[in-house]
Amino acid sequence: MNIVEPIRDPKKILAIKRNLREEKDPRNYLLFVAGVNLALRISDLLSLKVKDILDRQGNLNEFIHLKEQKTNRQVKIKINETVKEALNYYLSKARVTDPEQYLFKSQRGNKPLDRIRAWGLIQKWTKEVGLEGERFGTHTLRKTWGYQARKQGVSIEKINEKLGHKSVIVTKRYIGITQEEINLLEDEICI
Repeated sequence: MNIVEPIRDPKKILAIKRNLREEKDPRNYLLFVAGVNLALRISDLLSLKVKDILDRQGNLNEFIHLKEQKTNRQVKIKINETVKEALNYYLSKARVTDPEQYLFKSQRGNKPLDRIRAWGLIQKWTKEVGLEGERFGTHTLRKTWGYQARKQGVSIEKINEKLGHKSVIVTKRYIGITQEEINLLEDEICI
């Protein structure tokens, strides 16, 4: 298995969002925004259906409830304002009537987008904003959430809990704390 990187530069995240917002298909915009905000594994993200985000009256749910495929852990994930905006945009553009429809539908019937196609999309999006030379893939979305949360001051313990890792050591390695960042501490911490 290849190790992939998070998107570290917030400007690159915004550039990808801008590019995707201009595309004809709103699915890709929602995929990226939900991916970097919900911190779900790609298998769980791609398995989401309309019924997971809308109540019976057609209103957005406050939370997504799901059983993680990898861990069998039941999770309750708050839908933040950024994801709500992306969902509203998607729902205003897409023809969504069936609660059993996948949010990230393949172009071949009511099947979810597969992880290989999602990988290809992420490769394309990162290259379009000049992120070349680093390794990006489906796990990039989840790792980006963890990395950006840490950069915004969220404790490593809370990130660990959100990602469901067994230890903080795994989380530190997972979110890509680099030697370069550690070296910068020499300049920041002067006692």
